[in-house]
Amino acid sequence: MRKPFLIGGVTVAPGCRTAINLAVPALYTHNPMTCPVYVVHGKRPGPVLFLAGAIHGDEINGVEIIRRVLNRKSLQNIIGTLVAVPVVNVFGFIAQTRYLPDRRDLNRSFPGSEKGSMAARVAHLFLEEVVSKCTHGIDLHTAAIHRDNFPQVRANLDDPEIDHMARAFNAPVIIDTTITQGTLRNAAAALGIKVIVYEAGEALRFDEFAIRTGERGIISTMRELGMLSRSKSAYRPVEPFVARSSSWVRAQKSGILRANRRLGEKVGKGELLGVLSDPFGSRDEPVSATHEGIIIGRTNLPLVNEGEALFHIARFDDALRSIDSVEIFRHEMDPATDSIPSAEPPIV
Repeated sequence: MRKPFLIGGVTVAPGCRTAINLAVPALYTHNPMTCPVYVVHGKRPGPVLFLAGAIHGDEINGVEIIRRVLNRKSLQNIIGTLVAVPVVNVFGFIAQTRYLPDRRDLNRSFPGSEKGSMAARVAHLFLEEVVSKCTHGIDLHTAAIHRDNFPQVRANLDDPEIDHMARAFNAPVIIDTTITQGTLRNAAAALGIKVIVYEAGEALRFDEFAIRTGERGIISTMRELGMLSRSKSAYRPVEPFVARSSSWVRAQKSGILRANRRLGEKVGKGELLGVLSDPFGSRDEPVSATHEGIIIGRTNLPLVNEGEALFHIARFDDALRSIDSVEIFRHEMDPATDSIPSAEPPIV
């Protein structure tokens, strides 16, 4: 018989699922605060996977992705254990902000400290009570406020097991990135835990395309890890395109941006991305691509200051073939053309 799973002082028996509330620092009004954790502990041993949403409190797509994953009937026969935390940064989530009340970025505060700042204490608690008990993890993010990200996985592809997870997620784009100090991914790597990051959508906005891609990416990864049985109706694997580098095109002057290229589009070096002008339209400044690639991020706010990031372009060895794959993927994820309807009505 498999051993129970212990988390936050609560014991979860094999074959059970339980909601747990991890105590985090109280509000200064003396109101208690908790971080909700959902554990699905399978009867058979296997990987222990954590899902982390809203480490940045305003990045809400991950919350909906995790909700949909937890409602999947296939979890009834899970092998291993799923530890799902829809809202890690409950303080930022309530305040609709990226940060904690001490104005620190939780994803730059790991591994944290039991006696440090508020951000350090929350990071320490999450690392000790959740992450350290797992073997794998998927960290769910969106772009910052007023920015949008095309669905992409970010991972250290030098690690074969992480490379395998990243490809199994079936996102159209993988960005091979180094690990930043202070991030959850960095702290997990120090513990030998394999983590990938999923980025899609915009802060404080639901994006059905990003949510559907994320939900199915998690299920696909769980199948590849052996946590779920393979389905005959599963989507065919996507051949992702791996970007070894990316860079932002920045505003050369302040003004009002009229963008004319969308996320997922291929652009060539020197191609027009948009136009910057003053409110009267007396002077137009073209914004051009600095290199060939695919637009994986862009600003949604037309009002820009000099130096601000406007378009994020990833470099690919075969950009022409990658855009064909992106368009096919976009079509398959469209609820109107989906051959395998979701159990959830699309958010519009």
